Amino acid sequence: MASKKPAHIVLNSLSALHDLLGLPKPEHPLISVMYSKSMQYQHREADNVVINFYAICIKEGFKGKVKYGQRDYDFSEGVMAFQGPGQVSGVELADEKDFTIQWVIFHPDLLHGYPLAKTIKDYGFFSYAANEALHLSEKEKTTIASILVNIEHEYHTNIDNFSQDVMVANLDLLLSYCNRFYNRQFITRKKVNHDLLVKLEDLLSDYFNSGMVRQSGLPSVQYVSAQLNVSPNYLSDMLRTLTGQGTQQHIHNKVIEKAKEFLTTSKLSVSEIAYELGFEHPQSFNKLFKIRTGTTPLKFRATFN
Repeated sequence: MASKKPAHIVLNSLSALHDLLGLPKPEHPLISVMYSKSMQYQHREADNVVINFYAICIKEGFKGKVKYGQRDYDFSEGVMAFQGPGQVSGVELADEKDFTIQWVIFHPDLLHGYPLAKTIKDYGFFSYAANEALHLSEKEKTTIASILVNIEHEYHTNIDNFSQDVMVANLDLLLSYCNRFYNRQFITRKKVNHDLLVKLEDLLSDYFNSGMVRQSGLPSVQYVSAQLNVSPNYLSDMLRTLTGQGTQQHIHNKVIEKAKEFLTTSKLSVSEIAYELGFEHPQSFNKLFKIRTGTTPLKFRATFN
């Protein structure tokens, strides 16, 4: 009986990743810098790869597809993408070999003992989907490239007592700039993001008006982002940039809007309204309403009677 093809290749070491990509052994056990116009991608055993590292890459002239989970994305422009430990991805290269991929890949252990070990978890872009990549202007590319040069130089330098400090400091600077550039992207792509905001409002209105909330409970951030075909972190970060509020707050805004409608136009009790809005316990509804409005549902209703 033929052996079953594994669902994923799981990579726990940088050496294994280099072997998969047909590259020489890494020069550091916890970080690798790869800059190649034609990697010899040795992907033979499985369709997807799980790497237990952080990965940062800039792609230019890349004609292949990158798979995140079950979805494929084409890259036709120079973009910057990020991946966190444990995520599933795959690569399918086109026939053309005229492309450039620059990667910085590092193990979480590299950050142990540094503030970045904690702050890196606040960078939502490590769990964005591939179609939410960072598009860089020429000026921004120059800024990023200069930091990558420093990291690469340190990577190729003999390891000493300062090597890790210097590399982590440069990674910290690199990610700070990426965070800034993503914020710029949220602001400058107003048309796309405004359309997404409108779709969010329509989605929430349909969910509450159709009775789905009574059947399935309050919509989760994961549900909303899936319906909008974006990742949860990307959606929340984009909304905070544009409106000052994350996805959960927008959901709660709709809850309060519908609650006020019920309180002023119906004779339903507060408990009945809570159930209509997907709450299992009226106390939870009362608490949310008071937090968001500064008063209780009953006192709010009384002002209209």
